[in-house]
Amino acid sequence: MSDRTPRPATIYAVAERAGVSIATVSRVLQGTNHVASATRDRVLDAARQLDYLPRGSARALAAKKHEAVGLMLPGLSGPYFADLLVGFETAAAECGLSVALLMTDERGLSSPLRQLVARVDGLAVMARPGQLAPDDLASLGRWLPLVRLAASDHPATIHAENTASARELTEHLFGHGRRRLEFVGDPELAPDAAERYAGFAAAHAGLGLVPAPAVPVGFAEADGRRYARQVLSRAEPPDGLVCVNDEVAVALLDELQRGGVVIGRDVAVTGWDDIMTARYTRPGLTSVSQPVRELGRLAATALHDVIAGGSTPGPAVLPTRIVIRGSCGCPEALPPDATEPQPGPTKEETK
Repeated sequence: MSDRTPRPATIYAVAERAGVSIATVSRVLQGTNHVASATRDRVLDAARQLDYLPRGSARALAAKKHEAVGLMLPGLSGPYFADLLVGFETAAAECGLSVALLMTDERGLSSPLRQLVARVDGLAVMARPGQLAPDDLASLGRWLPLVRLAASDHPATIHAENTASARELTEHLFGHGRRRLEFVGDPELAPDAAERYAGFAAAHAGLGLVPAPAVPVGFAEADGRRYARQVLSRAEPPDGLVCVNDEVAVALLDELQRGGVVIGRDVAVTGWDDIMTARYTRPGLTSVSQPVRELGRLAATALHDVIAGGSTPGPAVLPTRIVIRGSCGCPEALPPDATEPQPGPTKEETK
């Protein structure tokens, strides 16, 4: 029995398996539109079966050309992704690395993802549930250093704590006497949303209560407004809304106020992320602060360390903290840097 490591597949093997020329394989993997869909599917199936990737990244690693890292995201809308990208790009630049960004909702090892992997020395991935199967992640990890963001399905994962803070936040609302709570967010859309709902449910279980099913809305402002209109139409609305993020919470809060609801009295509203807008709503939005920029910074730094010859990092969980403001029913407090207004000049002083 030989203990040699199997040689990686070549473009010739993919072409032979798919029954096409190597030029066709190249066009498919470059993402051009000049290939029939049936042929493209055959080529991609052959590449998956053979675990094939254009070996540009391997050549870069062999030559120690640590010049670029990749970041795969499911989208780039909203302050969360903006902060994540700032943290990632800032740390990469400090390490002398450029950043190649891929935004995709495609499932599996798609052509855009394969092209990205061929151009970088390491990759940080944030994907929606089911977007990348375990075999896909295993293949990526064989091709180049890999870090997972906001997930727990990979040894090298970096994410913020969700469950304990969500439980504490929900218990805080129970402490205000709230009992008809709803979690506004879809656990099926993202691992961190699932963890937040788990904390919401755990707080109910601690009091012997059964949590309401999660409200399956997205993460955008429009999702919050649509759900607020549903709440306004109900005969017995909830008295507390634990929102999956601040974008949903701020939009929902505003729409409820337009409908005559007094936030903090008629209904408690909380968010997550503690974006700047949360400080300026009236009342201020109770939220959970998480270090999103630090999440991006750690991902880029971890990739640089592995590329430079270090060991693969273990999982890292960044702490989160609850920020209490008036939307949960607590008395509104002045910001830490606020001061009492000073009296203006007298008439004599202005003469």
